[in-house]
Amino acid sequence: MTQTDDLNTDDLQQEDFGFGTQIRKSPYFDATVRWGAQGFSVYNHMYIPRDFGDPEQNFWNLVNDAILCDVGVERQVEITGPDAAKFTQMLTPRDLSNMAVGQCKYILITNAEGGLLNDPILLRLAENHFWISLADSDILLWAQGLAVHSGLDVTICEPDVSPLQLQGPKSGEVMKALFGDSIMDLKYYWLRELDLDGIPLIVSRTGWSSELGYELYLRDGSRGDELWEKIMAAGKPFDLQPGHTSTIRRIEGGMLSYHADADSSTNPYELGFGRLVNLDIEADFIGKAALRRIKEQGVDRKQVGLVIEGDPLNGPNTSFWRIEKEGVVIGKVTSAVYSPRLKQNIALAMVATEHANLGTRVKVVNRSGVVNEAGTENAVIVERPFYDPKKSIAAS
Repeated sequence: MTQTDDLNTDDLQQEDFGFGTQIRKSPYFDATVRWGAQGFSVYNHMYIPRDFGDPEQNFWNLVNDAILCDVGVERQVEITGPDAAKFTQMLTPRDLSNMAVGQCKYILITNAEGGLLNDPILLRLAENHFWISLADSDILLWAQGLAVHSGLDVTICEPDVSPLQLQGPKSGEVMKALFGDSIMDLKYYWLRELDLDGIPLIVSRTGWSSELGYELYLRDGSRGDELWEKIMAAGKPFDLQPGHTSTIRRIEGGMLSYHADADSSTNPYELGFGRLVNLDIEADFIGKAALRRIKEQGVDRKQVGLVIEGDPLNGPNTSFWRIEKEGVVIGKVTSAVYSPRLKQNIALAMVATEHANLGTRVKVVNRSGVVNEAGTENAVIVERPFYDPKKSIAAS
């Protein structure tokens, strides 16, 4: 979604955007417009800023300094009640038995066929209190439906919680300016309940950037504008900029975008996520039998990294490009972009297992034809992630 052609960007107000009231605005919406948001898309039935100007500059702001992103679209599914832990384990094949209060985990949510419904962050706020911080799919309805027939004593709702992402190498300095030196003790994938001048927050050392970063979960939507301005003011000495989640950096980091790189027809083993499937646990999670069968039989396709030769892409792909080998279609490019840091066109792709070997050369064809010279194998399968494969930057 972009602004209508007759709008002056200096005078944009809430009412200047809209498909109607069925698409929700985050508590930070007005602030992002004031700070230069020029375009939005829709994610979890909400507007998310996607354009603050040059996407390459947004990438450099992220990797060199810090950016603040409105990710209020990451809706929370709240699970409470005496059986909350048992119900949450039923949703995911990842073993949660050792998950402590105050810890976060990257989990998969699968259906009865082992297909991926979501790949959220799970937060444990208390013994019987969980948040599932969602990618783009309707897991609230899935969880509520399962709860009705589960026989478990749980309450499932969407609370008034809206995250911001503060990401980049200087994000820690901004956080110290806001919360003091003690925030530096917050470990990777852990959370803390905090108060910022009366604004109630959950803060976690997580984020969708593969960089050092934090997520600030606002628990009172009426304070959104105030919170945004406080963070931007604290970040001014550290060159903090308003921004949006970077397609360049997330593909460099091999991070999934749901509906692009995975959906309900994709299983964890195709994505190389076997480590997140614990078939030996006692819990009978959704999809357990199917995932056991898939593991035993093996998969017909796998996700791989690609380097695509030719001129720099002028933006991310907006359709799935086919991949050929000796004239036969063997897969598709799911996400592609030019990395100015690596000086390469990089992509995530799904290909037939027999062709998923490192070093295999293939032909990528976009909607206009071959990306470069027609008839040539113009791409090579490589390791992913493309940059910082051990995630040492984010964990530092």
